[in-house]
Amino acid sequence: MGEDLILWRCLHGGPLNSANIDDPSPHPQMDWPRSRARNVPLLKELIRTYGSCAMVAWDGADVIATLRFYPKALCAFSAGGAGFCLQQSAPAGPEDDLAAKQFPSLQELPDKTLFVHCLMIASPRDDPERYRRQGLATRMVRELIRWTGGRGWQAIEANAYEEIPWLYAFSGVAGKRFWEKLGFRVVHADTEPGMTGEMLDLIRRDAVAAGIRADDVTNRYRMRLDLTAR
Repeated sequence: MGEDLILWRCLHGGPLNSANIDDPSPHPQMDWPRSRARNVPLLKELIRTYGSCAMVAWDGADVIATLRFYPKALCAFSAGGAGFCLQQSAPAGPEDDLAAKQFPSLQELPDKTLFVHCLMIASPRDDPERYRRQGLATRMVRELIRWTGGRGWQAIEANAYEEIPWLYAFSGVAGKRFWEKLGFRVVHADTEPGMTGEMLDLIRRDAVAAGIRADDVTNRYRMRLDLTAR
């Protein structure tokens, strides 16, 4: 992604293309004008400093997949650690003034790790499987690995869960086996504290249908690919 298309909102907000990106559908839980005012300057600053922060796949004029990635150290630039969901307010999303902070160059970063925030494939309402299971996500991650080559990044990390379709569609976080097939390995494992109540019940039902133990649905893994060894 370059400055020709600033991907300031995501596919969770509905179908996305260059013509409608600044005219999103109303959403009762999202302040679109505020999100745009915060996200556009932030993403421009990330692009100018690090070259890019997202990859986009197109089908004609429509965005059908997005891969967002940021320097792992960026979380330390915001008080309390910034989340980077562009459709949420802080702390789950960036602070409003984050773009005004002075970002160090890649050479100045003590931790030269890229962190994959989300990987999302579009699911049109009339054909939810149209772009799934076509190898699109794999091709995007391989392109990210290729893009990092020679730029000075030392590793790529991503969070992962068990292979639960509902959880992936909700979070944009791919499954552990997906990353392992691309050469990533588990460097940390814990549980996801945010999975509670009705959400947890839904995920457990989805897991059982997929042949996954209900007790494993809160497993969370940090996956890592060492680029210096390639």
